[in-house]
Parts: sequence; structure tokens; C-alpha cells
Amino acid sequence: MAEEVKGTAEVVETKAKSKAKKGKRVVTSGQVHVQATFNNTIITVTDKSGGALAASSAGANGFRGSKKGTAYAAQIAAEKALEIAKREHGLNSVDVYVSGIGLGRDSAIRAVSSVGIKIDSITDVTPIAHGGVRPKGERKP
Repeated sequence: MAEEVKGTAEVVETKAKSKAKKGKRVVTSGQVHVQATFNNTIITVTDKSGGALAASSAGANGFRGSKKGTAYAAQIAAEKALEIAKREHGLNSVDVYVSGIGLGRDSAIRAVSSVGIKIDSITDVTPIAHGGVRPKGERKP
């Protein structure tokens, strides 16, 4: 019986040794995706391949109701997400991708430069309607 207890104690020690803490990866250049709607602004900081490093939104920073769609709320959300990415991952330069037509578009981009991160490019990726598919039903003469 003493052998069984000894055996389980060794297993527990082995598991404890295998749980080594991973270090944060260093990403010097990345992307900032800004999704600006009338109701909210969502900022996501990613690496070059699109893996998320940090994210924030106006709603996550305590803004509620119609205040979430304001330019000031977008600025605060962008500053918070970029501070986290800069502190934890060493982010220095970014490409900015802006989607949507909300009030937070410009202020989020301004917040990127105010944090001290270099902007390499700004791209508008807002989808544009082009007429859509043919409507269902008979052709009109």
C-alpha cells in the first residue's frame, strides 16, 4: 500500500513540472481592425497573419446606450486595446483597416498615433453594395 501512495505522488510531481508558463510572444508589427457602426466601435489588434493580440470596444469601456457610438468612446477603446498590445507584445508599427460608417472611424485612427505606434498604411475595407442578386419571380416584360 505504501508503494501505491508513493507512485501517485511521483505522478503529481511530474504533472506539476510539465506546467511551464509560456512567455508572451513579441510582435513588432501588426494590424489594427476598426469596426465602426452607429451603435458601437470595436477595435481588434492582430499580428500580420490575423491572430488577435488585444481587443476592446466602446461598450467594454463602460459606455452605454447612444454614447457607445460616439467618437470619444471609440478613442478610449482604441487607446486601451493599443496600450495592452504595446505593453504585452511590444507592438511598434501597424497597418490600419477601417470598416463601417460610424463616428469612431477617424478618432480611432488618431488614437493609434497618439499612443505612439507608427501607422504604415490605412485601408478602408467597408463592403459596398452593388445591386445584389436577381430578385425572385417572373421577368417583367
